[in-house]
Amino acid sequence: MNDTATRHIICPACQAKNRVPLSRLGEQPICGKCQAPLFMGKPIDATTATWERHLQSELPLLVDFWAPWCGPCRMMAPEFVRAAGLLEPEFRLLKVDTEAEPALGQRYGIRSIPTLALFANGREVARQAGAMQAAGIAAWARQAVR
Repeated sequence: MNDTATRHIICPACQAKNRVPLSRLGEQPICGKCQAPLFMGKPIDATTATWERHLQSELPLLVDFWAPWCGPCRMMAPEFVRAAGLLEPEFRLLKVDTEAEPALGQRYGIRSIPTLALFANGREVARQAGAMQAAGIAAWARQAVR
């Protein structure tokens, strides 16, 4: 691995952009601005206000579009948390509550929930509707970025 290769990682706490060497991603890096962990082993709740900032991350973003009234969404929620443990620091996992953030659901044409969408380099590269278990989520995400 090239020791000088880096990735820009957005801090889940303060939204600062951090440049992290690839060789140090697995070493629990912290934010240079607020000292918060850059990876917490759980998805980040994304809002319309923070969405664009997260799209600037150089990690693939795996996004769960969900709603609180959706039974399958609530069933998949703990699986998505487990998937974060399997996928970080290779991926950043976000959750978008389509009830609280309808503009994001509309922007991406979310018609059924739960829907997983995978973004790389700021654009959507894959989508999967329906509830999944953690291992399936991780396998699907890794396959989609190949």
